[in-house]
Amino acid sequence: MSLTPLNGSGDHIDRREWVLEECSKLAAAELTYPFTPTTAVFKIAGKMFALANLDDPPGRITLKCDPDFGGLLIQQYDDIKPGYHMNKRHWITIALTSSLPSDLLEDLISDSYDLVVASLTNNARLSLDTSDSQAVSTAAPRHTKP
Repeated sequence: MSLTPLNGSGDHIDRREWVLEECSKLAAAELTYPFTPTTAVFKIAGKMFALANLDDPPGRITLKCDPDFGGLLIQQYDDIKPGYHMNKRHWITIALTSSLPSDLLEDLISDSYDLVVASLTNNARLSLDTSDSQAVSTAAPRHTKP
């Protein structure tokens, strides 16, 4: 069963589960817990692309983001802040409230993944396990306009 993000008020756990599922679906994504048992960290080739807080409602996800685009998002959305405990220029933290459009959140997760994949060496990209029939994207992030 696929969990659907919330568009109205309701149970934040569903949106958090949806975010975790979206991160897990990306090719060769690895879920780890290197910091605390309540911080899910998604990596590709050993590099982080998403950190999700699992304990406090509504939860948060921290994603890598193009600095200029991230600045625009922070200005436009109250639920998007500079990266919590991360480089404030290259990471954003998103409160998992229902106010942020689901398609934007999905694009931001994909963009974060794509930015990290693009930073990998060619050998690292080639060595990724993509045998699960998904291809690792080498495309530039889409940068959906806020």
